Parts: sequence; C-alpha cells; structure tokens
Amino acid sequence: MKARVLIVEDVAELSDLVALYLSKEGMETRQADTAEAALAQVPEWPPDLVILDLNLPGMDGFEFLHEFRKTGRCPVLIVSARDADEDIIAGLGYGADEFVTKPFSPRVLTARVRALLRRAQEGTASRDSPGTVRFGPYALDTEACVLKKDGQRVPLSAKEYAVLAFLAGNPGRPLSPQSIYAAVWKNAYGDLTAVAVYIQRLRKKLEEDPSNPRFLETVHGMGYRFALPSPSGDPA
Repeated sequence: MKARVLIVEDVAELSDLVALYLSKEGMETRQADTAEAALAQVPEWPPDLVILDLNLPGMDGFEFLHEFRKTGRCPVLIVSARDADEDIIAGLGYGADEFVTKPFSPRVLTARVRALLRRAQEGTASRDSPGTVRFGPYALDTEACVLKKDGQRVPLSAKEYAVLAFLAGNPGRPLSPQSIYAAVWKNAYGDLTAVAVYIQRLRKKLEEDPSNPRFLETVHGMGYRFALPSPSGDPA
C-alpha cells in the first residue's frame, strides 16, 4: 500500500521498529522524536497518516493534535502507554481516529494502519472538494461552516453544526457519545444525554424519516455513525 506515514515517537528503537514493518508494506515513513519536529515536517511532507505517542518531550501528543487538526485531515493513530479512559476520550476528542495501547504487536499495528488508510481513501471518494462533504441532497462546507440542501442553506445552531461536522469527518466509523461530547463540548465529563438530544435535532432537520435515519445511524452498544455515501450519493 502506497502511503506516507509520519511516526511521532521519542523512543528511537520503537520508532525504528514501526518504520521497518510499515516499509515492508510499501509505505514511505518519516520519523520525528518531538511534536515540534513533526509539525515542522508536515508542510513540506504532508502525511497520509500519523502515528502519535502522547508522552513526548516538550509539546505533548494532545498539543500536537490540537495544532495538527487546524489544517491536517489525515487519520491519526495514537500509540501510548497511557490507557486511562480519560486519555482515550481526550485523544479521540482532539481528533485522533484510533487509540492503541503499549505494548502492542507491530503486525497488528500495521494492520490497523492499513485499515485506517483504506477508510480514509473511501471517505475521500465522497468529497468533491477539500472542505465539502456531500450526502444525499446535502453539502456540508467544513471551511465555511455551512450546510446546504440543494443549494439552500439549512439553519443549524453552533452545537448542531459541530456534532454533524464531527460525525461527517469520521464517515463510516461508530463514535461513542463520550468521544462526541469530548470533541464538541471540549470536556471529557458531562451530561452525555446532550449528545442524544442534538442527534435527534439533526435527524429532524436532515432525515425524511427521523425514526429510520439514512445519514445519522445509531450503532447499538457503540454510539452513532455518519453513513458513508456511496458514489451515487446514497449511504452505503
């Protein structure tokens, strides 16, 4: 699989091991032992995926994610010895796509990288411009923060837009109420029923039949999923 993978890890032996396994899969890798060094590389070498440790000297992994997500849209896979629920929720809330705890199997990590890259490629197929996600009659402009239906603006509150944008930014992936709350409300703790309330509000505005949603699906026992549009524009 041809892809650029940026490995942000301060333990050289571990970084080298991951790079070795990924190179065997045909991926091109670069390594950075600090978040600052990684961010400096991104403009001239945009990665297709980032593997990120949280415990870094200087700027930590959360700070890296905050800065990287201002412009970077590629998947981020956190690999960390920090396995508390709060760390996982915070990582997903800051924009990570997956969280793997150390120690890990390099072969399993490589498989997860391949899966994330495939998912990202499928998601790209549903986008007609870097900042627009199309689904059914809708176009979500993530740069202008506007949703339109057949060219007409759909009124959304700031929180409604933020929930929709977070789900649409992770097409096809079930997202827990905790991760949605952390991303939108910027808090790892709070009343998670707020997530369900805003999902229902969005369904009433977007779905022809809110009780049988096409776009904002419920994944029982896991959370909610933005149905990945097929090439025809309908959810797959």
